[in-house]
Amino acid sequence: MIGIIDYGMGNLGSVKKAFDYLSIKSFVSSDKEQLIKADKIVLPGVGAFEDAMNNLNKYNLTKMIINEINSNKPFLGICLGLQLLFEYSEEGNNPTGLGIFKGGVKKFDKSINLKIPHIGWNDIKSKDCSLLTSFDNQYFYFVHSYYVKPIEDLNCSITTYGEEFVSAIESNNILATQFHPEKSGEAGLSLLADWAKV
Repeated sequence: MIGIIDYGMGNLGSVKKAFDYLSIKSFVSSDKEQLIKADKIVLPGVGAFEDAMNNLNKYNLTKMIINEINSNKPFLGICLGLQLLFEYSEEGNNPTGLGIFKGGVKKFDKSINLKIPHIGWNDIKSKDCSLLTSFDNQYFYFVHSYYVKPIEDLNCSITTYGEEFVSAIESNNILATQFHPEKSGEAGLSLLADWAKV
């Protein structure tokens, strides 16, 4: 059973709908005790980094997420759910994140002369990581103005939008994507199905 974390923000409905379409059992909840009982957890996200962290703290979910990740439970972060894994963001008043990984969240440089936010389909260049290798050069759907800048070598895939940025990371029990697999058609559904099988 997959637990989708409800912290008052994010694309909860579309993530749940994607798992339903794949006939994969999942539930949406802000109850940390219920989420702890899940076999895997998903942290989706759409919106501002600082608001998201405030809500995670408000719902008393921050420590639960960190503990579940550290317990080696399979974890999927989507879009903002990827960014929140890092130490800080340049968005807003430089809020602190969950600090699972060293590094921060940076805004696209206006000098790239492309529309910000980055919205639409873009391909990924997959590195040697288990879940995304078969998706090299495939297209996924993005909606974001910020991207992660890891200090460690976590790059599972990179994407180019004026400049190269990390579009997915993989580390032990964690997979997190800047793109939205639940909005990425057949490729995205295949990725969700592969992750659910692990």
